[in-house]
Amino acid sequence: MTETLEPGAGVEQGQSQLSLGTAAARNLSTTTKSVPQMQGITSRWLLRVLPWTQVNGGVYRVNRRLSYTVGDGRIEFTNTGADVRVIPAELGELPLLRGFEEMDVLEALAGRFSQHEYAPGDVIAEAGSGSDRVYLIAHGKINKIGAGKYGDESVLGTLADGDYFGVEALVDPDANWDFTAKAVTSATVLSLTRADFQSLCDQSTELREQVVLFQANAALGSNDSGEAAISVASGHTGEPDLPGTFVDYDASPREYELSVAQTVLRVHTRVADLYNQPMNQTEQQLRLTIEALRERQEHELVNSRDFGLLHNADFSQRIHTRTGAPTPDDMDDLLATVWKEPTVFLAHPRTIAAFGQECTKAGIYPGNTDFGGHQMPSWRGVPILPCNKIPITEQRTSSIILMRTGDEHNQGVVGLHQTGLPDEYQPGLSVRFMNINEKAIISYLVSAYYSCAVMVPDALGILEDVQLGAN
Repeated sequence: MTETLEPGAGVEQGQSQLSLGTAAARNLSTTTKSVPQMQGITSRWLLRVLPWTQVNGGVYRVNRRLSYTVGDGRIEFTNTGADVRVIPAELGELPLLRGFEEMDVLEALAGRFSQHEYAPGDVIAEAGSGSDRVYLIAHGKINKIGAGKYGDESVLGTLADGDYFGVEALVDPDANWDFTAKAVTSATVLSLTRADFQSLCDQSTELREQVVLFQANAALGSNDSGEAAISVASGHTGEPDLPGTFVDYDASPREYELSVAQTVLRVHTRVADLYNQPMNQTEQQLRLTIEALRERQEHELVNSRDFGLLHNADFSQRIHTRTGAPTPDDMDDLLATVWKEPTVFLAHPRTIAAFGQECTKAGIYPGNTDFGGHQMPSWRGVPILPCNKIPITEQRTSSIILMRTGDEHNQGVVGLHQTGLPDEYQPGLSVRFMNINEKAIISYLVSAYYSCAVMVPDALGILEDVQLGAN
């Protein structure tokens, strides 16, 4: 029997087909299928590098030594047009005013700040000159400049929005600037003079008592980390009186409660019964749902205001770039904040690309390092891992995270979860059957419980406001 083919069916018009066509043959073949693919699945390096600690009872408490340097946060402002004013309650972020809650006095202080505008290159304070005021940076970037080893200028640090300097000048009439403050960009700065502060002290008994309390705490002594000092004698001869001491604890330690990401997976019984070959429909639905939950888990570990890394880094551990783009010098500054056994950098892939471009401009070519069997870019031997959960702002700025991971012994950053859950499917994740409704739809509750904790402040550092450049 000769089959008549339509023109264009794979043979020239007027010729007869001599073998079975592929279109007909496919009807008898078995198609090889992949499991459902999902572009939203990422490497989730953060979940991999964190050591996970079992949390019984859903709460993890981090006990620390007593610290006196707890009032060094960022200060916020309000503005009406070009007029900027410090929010009175935010003055409590200054170490001198920590815990001071007399709002009428704070409002009076806020009203006595004067506003100043500086252009790039302007000197705000000169090293060696008398210091008679505190400065609050409402907007802009300012470098702290001191003398280098050979007499040249050296950048000691960078201050930006919400930072401040010169607090000690309000209570010390002999204070001098030990660095030069120079504007890197256009800057809006508020200042309060010692004379205005003392004038208000003369009118407020509560403010005078606050100053006395601050000076008394400063006299107790502290180590370089701001913790209460432990008196120890060493290198002595003879039989001198040895100092007595004790280790004081923080009376209000931080507690981390486990957070949860949940969803309800629904599968029709007809689908579960009839369409399970060659792949189990329920398993595939569950696999993709769990992938989405894990992606959300990593997002929360980075961005949650309660426990996320970006919001829980100590303010003293947050630094700024010197010029905007992430340079090798900036990465070295970040390493200096987590200098005790840093484990990994985390950055958005575009931020990693921006850093690579700056290295190329400087003629520096960072090497790779083996990390878990993967060749990853690194800086000073510390791997730089991509994390697309770190946001990029509309102004095309982002952040770079550096952390030391580890348990109580290493005093690092740890992930928190609870295992042994009812119907546990993975560690810290449960899949619980709920019901079959009147429409024959099966419902499963999928829950993941997690959090993370920073054991000590210097386990986590952030390089903020990293400029990525134009598209």
